This record gives sequence, C-alpha cells and structure tokens, in this order.
Amino acid sequence: MADVKTYASDRVAVTFGAHSVKGMVDGTFVSIEQMADGITSQAGADGEVARSMSADKRCKVTITLQQTSQSNNVFSALHDADIASGGAMPLPLMIKDLRGDTLFMAGAAWIVKKPNSEFGKEVGNREWVFETASATYTVGGN
Repeated sequence: MADVKTYASDRVAVTFGAHSVKGMVDGTFVSIEQMADGITSQAGADGEVARSMSADKRCKVTITLQQTSQSNNVFSALHDADIASGGAMPLPLMIKDLRGDTLFMAGAAWIVKKPNSEFGKEVGNREWVFETASATYTVGGN
C-alpha cells in the first residue's frame, strides 16, 4: 500500500492572542519569514572560511484575509490598543498545521501597521504584517 500524505488548508490553525483567525483568502494566506540569516559565512583572502551564528530569532509573518473577515476588526482593535498602550501589548502568535508537523510559536508578536485597503467589484484582500520577538519555528511535512 502506498504511503499517502494529505494537506488541508482548512486544518491550518492561526491564533493571535486569544483570537482564532478566520476568513483567510483562497491561495497563500500565511507567510512566515525569518528576519535574519541563522548562519552567515565569510571567506578570507587565503580561502579560510569562518561562520557566524546569529542569535536573532525574530520573524515576519504575513496573514492575508478576505476584506469581509471579522478578523480584520479584531486585528484593527488590537493594533490600536497596542499603540494606545505605548507598545505594552505584544501578544502570542501561533500557526499550526493540524495535519502535519509545521509549528510556529512566538510569545510576543505585534502588528506593524494596518493594511492598505482597496475596493472594487470583487471581494479584496487585506495583508496584515506581524513582527515577533524570539520565535520557535519548525518546518515539517504532512
């Protein structure tokens, strides 16, 4: 019998603070990017190579919602509250593939700014950009 693996986009859980994010777009709805290279290298004049390890574990996460998603309201309110508090409201951010092994967790995340808004005949998208302090990020399979 063949070993079959299955991915299902509706089984990717995204939470920011206590809010379970809903209304994500059809297509790429989450993007996770480490902000620093984990290892860099440099070659000397004689070809000797030295490596440098970075302790920077920050990440940039982009969550793309349909403009009709109620999560836009929550994100707007949380961003406004963070600014009003003088930056005292970073919240946990978690992304988990429930049918696989990919897991992203950051104890402190914040919304960088509100997304650009466009309006047209079709339902549009809203791209919310988050940055995190130290994050744990495991890229796994299904």
